[in-house]
Amino acid sequence: MKTASILLALLGVALMTGFAVWLGAGSIFKATLSVGFGGFALLVGWQLLCDVVLALAWRTSCPRALLKLGIGRLLLARMVREGAMTCLPFSQVGGILIGMRATGFGRALAWPLAVSANVVDLTTEVIGQIGFVLLGLLFLVDRRPDTDLAGPLGLGVLLAVAAMAGFIWAQRGAGGLFRRLARGMGDRVAGGAAFRRSVLDGIDSLQGDLDAFYARPGRITGACLIHLAGWLGSAAWVWMAYRLLGAPLQIGTALAIEGGASGVLAVSFLVPGALGVQEAAYVALGSLFGLDAHLSFGLSLLRRARDLAIGAPILLLWQWVEVVRLRRGAKSVRQAA
Repeated sequence: MKTASILLALLGVALMTGFAVWLGAGSIFKATLSVGFGGFALLVGWQLLCDVVLALAWRTSCPRALLKLGIGRLLLARMVREGAMTCLPFSQVGGILIGMRATGFGRALAWPLAVSANVVDLTTEVIGQIGFVLLGLLFLVDRRPDTDLAGPLGLGVLLAVAAMAGFIWAQRGAGGLFRRLARGMGDRVAGGAAFRRSVLDGIDSLQGDLDAFYARPGRITGACLIHLAGWLGSAAWVWMAYRLLGAPLQIGTALAIEGGASGVLAVSFLVPGALGVQEAAYVALGSLFGLDAHLSFGLSLLRRARDLAIGAPILLLWQWVEVVRLRRGAKSVRQAA
């Protein structure tokens, strides 16, 4: 898996480089920088607002045992998970594992509850994403009925629905799955062996924690709808970004572009950071609506810059908290000895 991720990342970098050479690096960076500091700050601020909405969706799905954490704690854990997915050279699976660990900052949660909380949040998020991609597909067909992308995107939605149904069904017997994942963690993160032991020790309670989430279907439904609102916020981000780049885009067109791009990115989860895939998706979808390719490439660069501006500080904060916790643990062991 590690070798495949490295090869896919290299292929993505090559694809990005090829696009930049083909379109002209100078025009791409000129368009990207044209938004200015104020425009970029607006884009970062809007994404932070979307992150708050997504954290609210997570809290909505939570049973009573998790409500004590508050939305701020869930927001931080979610931002660590997203930062690991977008800023670190991992596939999305690696980012999810880091997010599971980050949810237990300071050992406020038992690991089985932290793991189940992330699984349910990811489940409701993907359900909201499926609805968003379907909505984007409808806008795409309405505005470009002759496009050849409608068929593949529609098939992708159907496959995503089938995969999500299978994933939810698999959660009924999730204990065995997470036991294998925990054994495979090794020492890939600081204190990974201790994390693995703690998960294995509490694996029997994981299924009960998942059942506690799904015992409240009203909360799960509400979380899915709030996640859908968050995805709609991402379409608004694309609309603002294109406008700042100088493209007079309508909000419905932005929804069609972001909905299609989200569908493409969802099936490229093995590519670290969706390198190259993200750029290709925005360029292809933007061209359907007459948008210059260098503007769409610039939009992708703005998205990556936004992710770094948010994710890098959050990951540094998480690492600092991890180092402090490990040092305190080592000090306690020495004092006990």
